[in-house]
Amino acid sequence: MSKRTVVVMPETQRILETMGEQIKMARLRRNLATELVAERAGISRATLWSVEKGTPTVSIGTYAAVLHALGGMDKDFELVARDDEFGRKLQDLNIQTRGRAKRGK
Repeated sequence: MSKRTVVVMPETQRILETMGEQIKMARLRRNLATELVAERAGISRATLWSVEKGTPTVSIGTYAAVLHALGGMDKDFELVARDDEFGRKLQDLNIQTRGRAKRGK
């Protein structure tokens, strides 16, 4: 089986690595073994190690499963793209307005 390659920008790779380190530290602070967290998340220990390294080929669902296995930390995924300020500005630029408002009767 060949490894998948994913091209990520250096800043994104740094973010993934930081997230992996934070997940590992959360596991260690809870004094949970890799075997237990992997079992709770339904993944192998090797996949958990990949998560803790911030490997970009690991699915986001796997990251969510690991965070859930650590005690419900997956709720933070709701914050991703929560306030899309740039997207809202683009949307506002594309809103077409009428020349005049309609007259009231």
